[in-house]
Amino acid sequence: MRVLVFGASSQIGHFLLPRLRERGAEVLAVSRRPRDGAGVTWLQGDLPHDVPAIAEVSAIVSFGPLQGLADWMLGAHFDGAPRVIATSSMSAESKRESAVPAERALSRQLRDAEAALAAICERRGCAWTVFRPTLVYGAGLDKSLTPIARRALRTRVFPLPAGRGQRQPVHADDIAQAVLAALDTPVAAGKIIPLGGGERLPAGEMFVRVRRSLPVATLPVPLPAWLLRLGRHAVPRLRGPLARLDSDLIADNSDVQQLLGIFPRPFRPDAACWGREKHPA
Repeated sequence: MRVLVFGASSQIGHFLLPRLRERGAEVLAVSRRPRDGAGVTWLQGDLPHDVPAIAEVSAIVSFGPLQGLADWMLGAHFDGAPRVIATSSMSAESKRESAVPAERALSRQLRDAEAALAAICERRGCAWTVFRPTLVYGAGLDKSLTPIARRALRTRVFPLPAGRGQRQPVHADDIAQAVLAALDTPVAAGKIIPLGGGERLPAGEMFVRVRRSLPVATLPVPLPAWLLRLGRHAVPRLRGPLARLDSDLIADNSDVQQLLGIFPRPFRPDAACWGREKHPA
């Protein structure tokens, strides 16, 4: 198998590339910056208009912008009809009715991009699968939980916002395994598949577990609901994130379990999930 991977340096790519190599696949990995890696051919490029010419590939996997992938496929020259696997986001649904206009626009953009990719794949005869992950963690590369963990490592203070909304963090390696399963499973073709972690828990408990995973002691600072409501009104850019603390951001894993046989792990993070940033002794 010859696999072209966009977003190969992402947190999901971090886990997918070694798994592809273990299977003996030839991997062509596209990154904005030059990189080296044993067993992987790195190509410098960026979706949609700065991608090197690609010969025949068995599959195309993308963790980058969906619309960029669709735009590239519209004019790309490659032989055959490779299998296409891409990631979107559960924000396509969870932010559909957001009170914040920019978040509603993002939801629409994601759904439009999913539809555009499906259309171009069908036009080119390529089987396709799109995953909608929930909050992704695991390699210290995410922009949600990792910045919180690293800030606490530096300051030794951990804010603990109150939040009753359910969360379902999904480990990036579980997404990588789902991608591999989709490459092998024809019944996943033509589907948009939600993908969450193996456990649902209140947002407040999620933050507690992140704090517990840190390799140093931190001072817990509870942020009560009344203070969060005040923050929503005082800081406009926090309106959406703070409002969602009491909303459920979860996924139905029925398809990923029944079609692909993937059962994501529960949320039990350790220090390795937040990368290798140095912290004060």
